[in-house]
Amino acid sequence: MLARLLAHPLTERIVLGLIVFNAITLGLETYPAVTARYGPVLQALDHIVLSIFVAEILARITVHRLAFFRDPWNVFDFLVIAIALVPISAGFTVLRALRILRALRLITVVPSLKRVVRGLVSALPGMGSIMLLLMLVFFVFAVIASKLYGEAKPELFGNLGLAAYTLFQVMTFDDWSAGIVKPLLDDHPFAWAFFISFMVLSSFMVLNLFIGVVVTALDEETAADAPKIAHPGGVEERILGELAALRSEVAALRAGEILRPSSPDSGTGPR
Repeated sequence: MLARLLAHPLTERIVLGLIVFNAITLGLETYPAVTARYGPVLQALDHIVLSIFVAEILARITVHRLAFFRDPWNVFDFLVIAIALVPISAGFTVLRALRILRALRLITVVPSLKRVVRGLVSALPGMGSIMLLLMLVFFVFAVIASKLYGEAKPELFGNLGLAAYTLFQVMTFDDWSAGIVKPLLDDHPFAWAFFISFMVLSSFMVLNLFIGVVVTALDEETAADAPKIAHPGGVEERILGELAALRSEVAALRAGEILRPSSPDSGTGPR
């Protein structure tokens, strides 16, 4: 009964609504005027919602027992709620700020968000290779930039670290033209060719590889979840429904055997 209640779509919607509501109340606490006027009310609402979340986690642990902790999403929910239960004192004020992590429970409740996160995690191996390529491009261009422009602009290209940071600024298009390239054109008229080459390699080619890897991983996750998307009720809910039906049939059969009158000839041999 408890398992069916937890798997019911209405329960999931209620939990989703409470997560959004709790995120709104935590956001309102960042406004001093609102806190001064409604601080006690917001804290009371926060405690009520937290109590409901704790009850939900305990109910899920009761149903699934140790299997609850074999699911990474369940462990994530448990840790988020556990952080909120740690007593907040002067030395643990950062834990109060971490209460907003409860909003991340939306990931575990909304299937589409869960697919996105799974896709990002599955894309990490491919992204590692691309990250290595990007670091290699940065290293080569940073060494060249420090050799070419280190004397003209030592504050930007004086060493490898400064040159790499400046190139990162160029890659993100942060005032790269007026603040970095144009001041160099007086001493190095063809500096624009160097920086445009770097931007094409880093911003347009390598970063697009990141996007391609992530999109491919998301497509694979969506294809894997296609049966669940086609049947929103979910596999777990259908299994629980079938188990409940089987239990009802078994109970009916047992009741029929008890109510059926025993034959007077039962247990006797032929006459």
